[in-house]
Amino acid sequence: MPERRRRASEAGTEAFPAPRFTVDASVFVNAFNPHEDGHDGSLAFLAAIHNQGDPVIVPTLLLIEVASAVARATNDSEGAQAYAESIAALPYVSVIALTTALARQAASLAASHRLRGADAVYVAVARRYGTTIVSRDREQRTRGAAVVACRAPEAALRK
Repeated sequence: MPERRRRASEAGTEAFPAPRFTVDASVFVNAFNPHEDGHDGSLAFLAAIHNQGDPVIVPTLLLIEVASAVARATNDSEGAQAYAESIAALPYVSVIALTTALARQAASLAASHRLRGADAVYVAVARRYGTTIVSRDREQRTRGAAVVACRAPEAALRK
């Protein structure tokens, strides 16, 4: 059981709700590649949510984006797919299917806020589930902030 929830349970009080995040593929890919700028911040953020068991809610699109980016960077298709699958298997990660209704919401957000298609999918998921987007993508954070809370990994660590 994550430390803060165990302490609350032992104290006989109800644990305060954990922060919830929608983490963009850019953070997982950045954490994977030690040669990218921001790697340490992305890795520290992912380690913190892992240690605390903070819920992470992501679209199925994340798995595709991660596998693609890692395979292209490493030329290791099997390793890239394994990394994407390991993210989906984390116990605190919920992977949300892109339904027609969610796709329509994302399309509306893309048009209204001039978001790129994939960015709009993450914003639609964050909006539906009341999460904060954590992304390395400055444009996604800037434009998405009109709809939901958006942070860089380092800022999300300071919650």
